[in-house]
Formats: sequence, structure tokens, C-alpha cells
Amino acid sequence: MAATFHISDALTATVSSVAVIGPDERRRRAVTSALAECQNGQLREFAAYPPSLDEVQSMTRNCNVAIIDLDSDPELALDLIENICVQGSAIAMVYSERPDADLMVRCIRAGAREFLSLPLAGNAMAEALVRASARRPAAAVSTPPKANGSLFVFLGSKGGSGVTTLACNFAVALAQASGKRTILIDLNLPLGDAAISLGIKAQYSTVDALQNSGRLDASFLSTMLVKHSCGLYVLAAPSDAAFGQIPDDAIDKLVAATRQQFDYVVVDVGSRLDMHQTALFSANATLYLVTQAGIPELRNANRLIAQFSCAGGPKLEIVINRHQSDGMGIPDDYVTKALTRPADWKIPNNYAAVRRMQNTATPLALEDSSISRSIHQMARSVCGKPEPEEKKKKFGLFR
Repeated sequence: MAATFHISDALTATVSSVAVIGPDERRRRAVTSALAECQNGQLREFAAYPPSLDEVQSMTRNCNVAIIDLDSDPELALDLIENICVQGSAIAMVYSERPDADLMVRCIRAGAREFLSLPLAGNAMAEALVRASARRPAAAVSTPPKANGSLFVFLGSKGGSGVTTLACNFAVALAQASGKRTILIDLNLPLGDAAISLGIKAQYSTVDALQNSGRLDASFLSTMLVKHSCGLYVLAAPSDAAFGQIPDDAIDKLVAATRQQFDYVVVDVGSRLDMHQTALFSANATLYLVTQAGIPELRNANRLIAQFSCAGGPKLEIVINRHQSDGMGIPDDYVTKALTRPADWKIPNNYAAVRRMQNTATPLALEDSSISRSIHQMARSVCGKPEPEEKKKKFGLFR
């Protein structure tokens, strides 16, 4: 269903068409009535959310502004906002009868320019349109992509080193600490399990993205992603085992596309070394080499450090996973000698916490444990956030 109203002459140059998307007729009519008083523009009115995110672009085509009902389905509305903003085709605004501070923050992070509280007072609609239009870049549809985001690659010196656990929780912690757009890409093929670790189900996968690398613009990429409740976006590995050679140029295109759309790109490559000629291991990347204090892992880590320490390679950070500080493992000085340099990070051994994550699909980074505190410290170090003041420990005998 579409209806036509008009927007004021003062806004005609910048706001010529508005789409209002809202299943609730009463709230939608309140918004369209306020728009009718602004005059001189066209309005497209939709009485339902799009059946899929693929339909968002057609609904907002040629529209300067999209105003979305937040109350009918807040999570879906946030996904619509994010999708519209990724496409860059329209300014996203929301309306709600239930102002909620946390939800308002999430709307802003998703890209909404204005939060309209119903009932609308006075000239609230016209003023919101003016503010939103003033912040709209000239020729927004043709604006080139933003500067490349930071790239973080997690590689294990040996299978079973805990790469996926660290990559997933680092990405969650980074999304939380920075408040910026963060994506996790699971390239630990053929059996990547980042989605299982995070408790999400994905319709599309990294294989779909790589097989369609020539189409990886912002709109196509957005349809491939799943958004975790913490705000992290995930491009998951396929649910079925994916075998076959991955072309280097497809990986490079995927890295380039995600870095253009996200502030932080985290990649889990497991212990795969066949991607060493791709952008994942370029000077633009930070490589977290994950190892354990065992003879096979340290031997492999020694060789990898020699390989990646050459000029023109990635910035190298060494992570000792499942570190034991009780003297039960190989002494730290022997580990340092084997690695030829001190480890940058030591993640403590906490089997119970990891097993709990595996059983409940709740990221460690969302709970308090010795592991999560170390991972949050890693995340804060890359996004420039200060260390929080240490909380007083209560019930210390039971922690």
C-alpha cells in the first residue's frame, strides 16, 4: 500500500521522498499525519515490515528518509535500520511510544539519525527532518566507502590450541568495548564452529560470500550476516563440511569488502597456513598467533614467528593460551626461549569456564572469569579504552 503526502518547501531540496514502515496502523497514522503537515514531498507508506532484509532496498529505493516503527518488533527494526544505513540510500529514523534509554543507544549505534517519541509534539517531525537532512552527506548514494577498518587474524600454531574460543570472545569484547561496528569471519574451514560457540544459526556462510566475491558490495554483504545480541556481526562457516580450494583473490575481496563496512574485522583461520599469500597476512593486519606451552605447539610457533617476523608481514602478537601460573607446566623462561621473545598475552587455564561456554553457547566475554578479564584487556588495548578500576571482590573464597 502506498499513499502520497507533501513535505514543506524548506525541505524539498534534501527530503523529496519519505518511506514510513510500521505494522501498527495507529502509530503509523500519527507519523504520516505529522508528515502531511510538512507538505511538498512524496511519502511511501508500508503497513508491514519487509518479509526479508533482501526487500529493504526495494522499499526504500529513491527515498531520502525511512522512518521505522520500533515498537512492533524492536530487534527486526534495528536490523532494518542497520541494513538501510549499510546501503547508504536513505536516512534512518525511528518512532516509538516507549522511550527506553538502552534501546535508544542501540538505535544510534545501528545508525538511526532521529528517535521520535509518540505522541509527536508541535513541529517535532519537521525539526527532526531538518536535523537529519543537515547531517546527510552530499550525494550520499555515491559517497565512496569509508576508510578501511582494522584487521585482526587469529591463527593457531597447532589444531586444538583454542583459536576459535579466543577469536569469538575477542570479537565480542571488542564490539562491547568500542561500541563500533565489528564483524567476526569464520574461515576455519572445513569445520569452523564459531556460530555454535556464539549460539547463532546462519542462513548463509563464508563459502557463499567467497563463491560470490564479485558481488560483495555493502548490500549483498549485509544479507550474509547474522547479528549477535551483543552487537557483533558474524559471517559464519557453513553448517556442512566445506572442502575445496579457496582462491586467494576471493579472500582478498572479502577482506576488502568487510574492512570498508566495519571498523573492526576479526578473522578465525584456525591453523590454516594456505592463506598466507592473502591480505589476511599483509602488513595491514595484526596476527594473533595462538599457542600453548607444549613441545609440539612451541616448536610450530617458533617456526611461524620466524616466518611472520620478516619485513612487510603482519604485526605479530603472541598469545599463550591455557597458561598455568602454578608451576605445573613448562616454566615461563623456557617458553620465552622457545618463542625467541616474550609472549604478548597469557590467557589463564580455566577449563570449567570454557566448558560452560561450549555447553550454553554463552560467550565467555559476557561473563566474569579469569579468561574473560584477559580477553577484555586484549580488546581494550586495540580500541584505546582505559583499564576499568578494579572492582572490590566479594565472596572471594568462592571465586
